Amino acid sequence: MAKRARAVRWGVPVAAVAVVAAAVGTGPVIAAVRSDPSLPDRTAEQLLADVARTWQSGRVPQMSGTIVETASLGLPALPGLSGSSGSSGSSGSPGASGSMAASLLSGSHQLKIWYAGENRFRLMLPGEMSETDLIADGDQVWLWDSAANTATRLTAPPASAGTPHTAFPLPSGSASPFATPEQAARQALETAGSDTAISVGENVTVAGRAAYQIVLTPKPADSLIKDIRIALDGEKLMPLRVQVYAKGAAEPAFEVGFESLSFTAPAPENFSFTPPPGAKVEQGTATPPFGHRPEEAAEAHDRGRVVGSGWDSVLVTSLPAVPAQKQDEKGRGGPDVAALLDGLKASAAPVSGDWGSGRLLRTKVVSILITDDGRLLAGAVTPEALYRAAQNQETGTKG
Repeated sequence: MAKRARAVRWGVPVAAVAVVAAAVGTGPVIAAVRSDPSLPDRTAEQLLADVARTWQSGRVPQMSGTIVETASLGLPALPGLSGSSGSSGSSGSPGASGSMAASLLSGSHQLKIWYAGENRFRLMLPGEMSETDLIADGDQVWLWDSAANTATRLTAPPASAGTPHTAFPLPSGSASPFATPEQAARQALETAGSDTAISVGENVTVAGRAAYQIVLTPKPADSLIKDIRIALDGEKLMPLRVQVYAKGAAEPAFEVGFESLSFTAPAPENFSFTPPPGAKVEQGTATPPFGHRPEEAAEAHDRGRVVGSGWDSVLVTSLPAVPAQKQDEKGRGGPDVAALLDGLKASAAPVSGDWGSGRLLRTKVVSILITDDGRLLAGAVTPEALYRAAQNQETGTKG
């Protein structure tokens, strides 16, 4: 069970330590502001070092709680991502994983967790009339989909062994983009570099816990992000909440954090599962999130490249050839990419310049440019940054 547990554990990468160490010296470091709640003063450097040690140890405290993800990106309604607007989604129905991915781009959604160790935990995505549970108890790992009345006994693919992650693992052919606060914090710190001002904000209370706040402020003028605020538990020094603020906005465009949290051992019955009478029982493989599967990373590399670095990064790729929606042998499928692209174009405004012509879609924190010569450029940057990247790609210069 050791390899299987590592593949689906609530893990933290040791590599993040190097990222944190690099980020410490990239911006002004100021003392924490005393406020309610009261915590011992910490500088940004001290907090980042504490987080690095916590992640390096790999120890995660026993806990139970509810994580809420809220997104208000300002995306238009796109036919390729139509589906349930709630947090429900059945991995056994056509297009369900695509609908769930779409629904997480707007509104609020929950993930309930019970964690007693790397091989004893439960994650639950509640829906309006259903729920999806991942339950690990020693060598027993189950995925329960109440909407499909299907229980899947999971095994981990060999390529995933030793690749810890905190995404919600589902059988091959499905995926959930739900991020935990730890995942979001790690990604934010990986982005932070010499173009980031790092400071300590006022202490806050998250899920009843006193927390420090690390504030990452992008320096580039082209960035659409005003700042990213990472709340760290004052005692456990684990991320409790991550908020992304767009420039000119008073409310976060994206937020993921604990709504409730208890650092006590969950009751053993939370990890007990027996398929109910009449349920369909299947065998499946736990699927790592996108970017953790080598073949997907290679595919992403082949289909595009990143221009620039840090907050100015722009993804440049060719528009895919998508004759029809793809489904697997069980009838499951993702979003209709052709309809999605048509929806993007219909919602975007026509633009042109020295780089060529195309259509531009701008949200609070993301700009997307679809050129008439078949390219797609996207980034958390102003349209002008996309135009420069398109021009540089057209002339063959570096962005």
